[in-house]
Amino acid sequence: MKKIFKICQKNEVDKICRFIQSTFQKQKLSKVIIGLSGGIDSAVVLSLLAKALLPHNIYPIHLPYFKTDLKILNLLIKSLKIPANNFSVINIKKPVDEIVNICHCEKKSDAVIIPSEVEGQSRIRLGNIMARTRMIILFDQAKKLDALVCGTENKSEHLLGYFTRFGDAASDIEPIQHLYKTQIYQLAKYLKIPREIINQPPTAGLWNGQTDEGQFGFTYKEADQVLSLYYDQRKSLKMIIKSGFPNVKIIIKMMRNNQFKNKTPYII
Repeated sequence: MKKIFKICQKNEVDKICRFIQSTFQKQKLSKVIIGLSGGIDSAVVLSLLAKALLPHNIYPIHLPYFKTDLKILNLLIKSLKIPANNFSVINIKKPVDEIVNICHCEKKSDAVIIPSEVEGQSRIRLGNIMARTRMIILFDQAKKLDALVCGTENKSEHLLGYFTRFGDAASDIEPIQHLYKTQIYQLAKYLKIPREIINQPPTAGLWNGQTDEGQFGFTYKEADQVLSLYYDQRKSLKMIIKSGFPNVKIIIKMMRNNQFKNKTPYII
C-alpha cells in the first residue's frame, strides 16, 4: 500500500509548477490570491506558487475567525521571498457574526447560532458561513488585483466531500486536488515546510480545538488507503473490509453521503 502513495517529489513539483505556469499564461494573468490558513495544504500550495510564479505576484491572505499566532506564517512568507506587504490578515469574526445574527435572529428558534457555544448541526452551518465569508473576500481581492484565486483542496477532502460548496471549494485553480493527504506530507517535507506546520493536526479552524480527524472519527492515513482501493482501484466494499481497515463503512458512507457536492447544480 505504501508504494501506491509514494511519489517522486521532484517530478511532482515540476509537473505542478508547469501546470500553474501554463494556466496563468492561458489566462494572460500574472497575479494570484491564496487563502493561507496555517495548515499543511495551503503552505504546500504557497510554496509551489513561489516556485512557479514571481514572488511579488503572490498575495497570501490569512482569514481567521479566532485569534491566531502569525509567527510561523510570517517566517514561511519571508523564506519564500514573498514581499511582506503582499501578506494580508483580515479577521472575519465581525462579518461572520453579523451574518449569523441576520440569519438566525429568532431567539426561540432552534436555528439560533451563538458562535462561542455552537455544537452539532449548528457548528456545520457556522463553518459554512465562515468558509463562504472567506471566499467573498478572496474573490473580491482577486477582482481588485486582476488575479486568480488559488485553491488548496487535496484529493482526500474532495472525495470525502469535506468542503463547503461555494466556500473553500470555490477557486480558479486547484494545484493539489489530484494528491491524497498522505502525498501532501511527502511534498511538504521535500519543500521544507516548517515542522510546526507539518506536525500540527489538520484542522478547518471551524471552532477552538477542532481537528479534521477528530471530526471524522478516522485518520487521513486510513481514509487514503480505503479511498484508493474503492475509488481508484474499484475494489468491492466486501474486499476492502476483509483487508482489515476498521472504519471502512464510515469512510465510504461519508464519501457517498457527500457525493452530491460534486454533482450540483442539477440541470436538465
